[in-house]
Parts: sequence; structure tokens; C-alpha cells
Amino acid sequence: MHMKKILLPICLLVVLGSPLLAQGSFGEDRAGTEGFQFTKIAVDPRSAAMGNSNMADAYDASSLYWNPALSARLEGSNVMLSHTRYFAGINLDYFSVVQKVGDFAFGGSVQYLSSGDITETTEFQPFGTGRTFATHHLSAGATVSHKVTELFSYGITFRYLMEKIEEIQYNSGAIDFGFSYLVGDTGLRFAVGINNFGFDSSPDGTTTRENLNGIEVIEPEEQQSLPTRFLIGAAYDLIDNEENSLVVTAQITNPSDNAEQFNIGAEYGFMKQFFVRTGYEFGIEERKIPSIGAGVELPFGNNKIRADYAFSLYERLGEIHRIAINVAL
Repeated sequence: MHMKKILLPICLLVVLGSPLLAQGSFGEDRAGTEGFQFTKIAVDPRSAAMGNSNMADAYDASSLYWNPALSARLEGSNVMLSHTRYFAGINLDYFSVVQKVGDFAFGGSVQYLSSGDITETTEFQPFGTGRTFATHHLSAGATVSHKVTELFSYGITFRYLMEKIEEIQYNSGAIDFGFSYLVGDTGLRFAVGINNFGFDSSPDGTTTRENLNGIEVIEPEEQQSLPTRFLIGAAYDLIDNEENSLVVTAQITNPSDNAEQFNIGAEYGFMKQFFVRTGYEFGIEERKIPSIGAGVELPFGNNKIRADYAFSLYERLGEIHRIAINVAL
């Protein structure tokens, strides 16, 4: 039995990872061809610390981002608020809430990214024109999910997307699908999902540029398509008792605008209150060391409150810090 518990996660990682390794597709870059890239930034520190690999194990309000099917498996309602300090002074905030009603779950989420003030420069005024501008990016979603049986659940999220750069704005709609399946009481579970499935977006508005002929009014015409992603993941409880727990996760992400990625992660818990996490993303050239993170969960009246932190380092871009508060009601 002990050998079986060790071999199961090893086989899991081999099955998920071997197709990508055989293709040798890591690093085959197709980036920069689609818009709304902010939707691909992980919103919660637990997932980020585990190498963005837990779309089969997001059993909190982050499920609305990773896999809406998992929200129906929560024991009760859940609220999460997170903040990400991204590169170059960029900030990302996320709020989500899940309300359980029997075997159904209903949720709402908001993801917002802001660049902060950026000094405008031109080829004629390389040290600044005296103006500043900012970019704003918003995703607002409504989710419904259903636990059909103790082993199978599904969910769907409808999202409104907006990007505003200077006076130019793009609006679109997207749908996320998710499915979750538990392999009996073995501790093994699988998940499949599609993220950012929707229509192209046309620009609205005009901006100005200075050239040799003076000030020119520019009205962009190029449409932006959504960065659709197909995800398949798995998780396995290697250890699960009152004192110690250890879950390992693996995930394949197949984006429409980049090469496939293979992510792995692990979380160790002590007394179901203290957690340490790590993970790694294969297929991202900037990643040289694993992500790390920690969390603490404590009773709060009749509820539970969990605080999480994650640290990720990219070779040239620098550090990313994430914090979150998650309340299980």
C-alpha cells in the first residue's frame, strides 16, 4: 500500500508530462498575438506558489478563476480577496465570493489590473511630454456550478472583459467551462477546462500621435482575439491524516498564443493549519527557480480564515509577491 501511494503520483506526472516532452514544444513562442493577456496572470498565492498547477485542487474561492466546477465541491460559502504586486509597479487585485445552495454553487468574481501612471514620451520629446496615462484591465464574472454526484461536478462562468489604453477601449465577453472528477476514495482527482472562449473585440475611441506633419488623430482598426486556454490537471493526496497532509499537483496548459506548458506543485500541511508550498512551470524561459509560499488557517468564530503568501522570481523581469485572505463561511 505504501509503495502504491508513491507510484500513483509518479505515474500521474509521467502520463501528463510525457506528451509534451515528446513534442519538445517547450519555449516555442507564439506570444504577443492576442489581447487581454492580464486574464492569464494567476490571481491567488496558493496556486502561484504551487507553480500554477492546481486547477484540479482549487478548493476555495479561487476556483472561480481556475475551474468553476470545483466551487460546487466546497463545504460551504467562501470569500477571497487577493493582491498581486506585479512587475514594474503594476498591481493586480482579485475578489471572489461563492454561495453554496445544496449541490449548486453560485459565484461572482472581479479581476482588475492597473499599470499606474506612465509618463508619455515621443520621438520628439524623449524625456516626456508632460502628460501621463494609464492602462486599465477588468474581468467581471458570474459562475454557476453543480455537483452531479459525489464524484463528478461541472461549472460555467460568463465574463465581461475590458481593456482601456489611453482613450482606446476594447470590450468583449468570454466563457469558462470546467469539469472535475474524483477517482473514488483513492485521493486522485482530475479536471479539464477551457478558459477565455469568446469573440474577437473591436477598438472603440481615438488617440493622438505627434509626427512630422503635426498632431495626427489615430483610430485603431485591428481587432483583438482572446487568449483561449485548454487546461487538464490532476491532484493526488499522498498523505492525508489529522497531523500531516501532502498533496501533489500537475497541469498541462495549452494556450492559443504560446507553446504548451507543464506545471507541477506540492503543498505540505501540518495539523491542517500551517502550510508550505512550492512548484515549477516548465516551458517558461524566465523561470529558473521554483515558486515558494506559505499559509496559515485559523478558526474565526464559526468560520475559518486563511492567510496566504507566494513569491515568484523571474530571471530578468524580477519578483512577484502575492497575498490573500480566504474566509470559509
